[in-house]
Amino acid sequence: MTPNSRSGAGRKGLATLVCGALAAGGLAAAGVTALEPGAASASSHREAPLISGTPQYDNTDVYAFVSPDKPDTTTIVANWTPFEEPAGGPNFYPFAEDAQYDLHIDNNGDAQGELLYRFTFDTHIKNKKTFLYNTGPVESLDDPDLNVTQTYDIELLKLKDQALVSRTKIADDVPVAPSNVGKASMPDYAALREQAVHHVGSGVTAFAGQADDPFFLDLRVFDLLYGGNLTEVGNDTLKGYNVNSIALQVPTHMITESAGQPIVGIWSTTQRKNAQGHFTQVSRLGNPLVNEVVNPLKDKDKFNADSPWNDGQFLKNVTHPELPKLIEAIYKIEAPAEPRNDLVDVFLKGVEGLNQPPHVRPSEQLRLNTSIAPSAEPKRLGVLDGDNAGFPNGRRLSDDVLDAALQVVEGELLGAKNDLGDAVDENDKEFEKAFPYVALPTEGSRGPLAKGTTGGNDVRSELADALRPAGTAGGSSQDMTLVAASAGAGAVGVLLIGTGLLWWRRMRRRAY
Repeated sequence: MTPNSRSGAGRKGLATLVCGALAAGGLAAAGVTALEPGAASASSHREAPLISGTPQYDNTDVYAFVSPDKPDTTTIVANWTPFEEPAGGPNFYPFAEDAQYDLHIDNNGDAQGELLYRFTFDTHIKNKKTFLYNTGPVESLDDPDLNVTQTYDIELLKLKDQALVSRTKIADDVPVAPSNVGKASMPDYAALREQAVHHVGSGVTAFAGQADDPFFLDLRVFDLLYGGNLTEVGNDTLKGYNVNSIALQVPTHMITESAGQPIVGIWSTTQRKNAQGHFTQVSRLGNPLVNEVVNPLKDKDKFNADSPWNDGQFLKNVTHPELPKLIEAIYKIEAPAEPRNDLVDVFLKGVEGLNQPPHVRPSEQLRLNTSIAPSAEPKRLGVLDGDNAGFPNGRRLSDDVLDAALQVVEGELLGAKNDLGDAVDENDKEFEKAFPYVALPTEGSRGPLAKGTTGGNDVRSELADALRPAGTAGGSSQDMTLVAASAGAGAVGVLLIGTGLLWWRRMRRRAY
């Protein structure tokens, strides 16, 4: 855990707000015991036992922010399928067809969603007689060579006290951006991404497809808090991995309360169809990191299957968190006194005067004050460094939530000043300036061949050596031409078929 410098004035931003809220809001110990629901947050890179075995349904992160280039809109980004290895073909990473991917919006602070945007997906295969994801270079989303494609529908559900008021389909058969197979298969992936940005009417814009995982942190915290001696910090564990991303940009007036109250609570869920044909919630995510490092094992699956209005059952996990005790045991940094009323205010209610809605019912949501304009120069520690447009007022892609959350958990708001962090301060890829803002995914052809570290002739020679059957030396000019031509064209299928033919021909010669 490493020091991070920030101005003294900036450090007081969130602390001042929260201390005032603690005094004015009556969150003394007696007040906390009288709270209704209050719970945990969740960033879910394999955070719970059941969902870790079904990554297609696993939420990884939720982001919500006032759009920097369109400040009259709000952008929500939700990601699924953690640790997508870019070269993980031939099936790569589709969205699940038996799932409902939902974005929930609570616009009055009652811990119940008044709006729900639901994404459902269908898969289409042009040629089932090949194993290939694509049969040639792909230049557009409707390219005949893109063998496996997906489309999605969006429904808007309006609810009151969890009863359905109306259901409207706002998008139908929208194309999904494919997994980034590699340079040969998708020579201009940015163009494919652009084609997957879809305007669905009424000022709403949507995107679904693969993206670079925008969460940056060193996940080796689970090795006894960075190795027990801080030797394991500074490595962005998620560097080079992708996720499946859903992004929605909506005119802000469409998601805020009609009375003009600007604060919204946002979370995402995944519902999976069970054997009886009914949909059951299997994943849930709002704020980052809490279902990983706040909820104990006995509560993790329960939290994923439950809803914010039932969060009272998890309150003790927040008021008496385990993480500060572990840090004290390993690094001798004294844990703040309990109960942790400061954490209740920041993460379960929103900070009074910043992003706490009136008459709030404490619950786990990512709360965003949509009336706060985007920062011209965002600070990675957000509100903790005086930047009220950042975390925990919503969450921008560039917010360093690991460092911010760690400092708050260790008592920053209670006067225990600290600069704890994991030495990973920014994402490995630069975020985009326009919707959907997430960075392009790492391509499957990454590595020395993709980076062009060898000349073309050397590449062909290396491929020929790699593909030549064991125990053979050299080959006919016809064999080499086949391999070289295949390498030059990037046709993986031809390479494999050509290699198989060479092996078969030589075996026949030996047999006769």
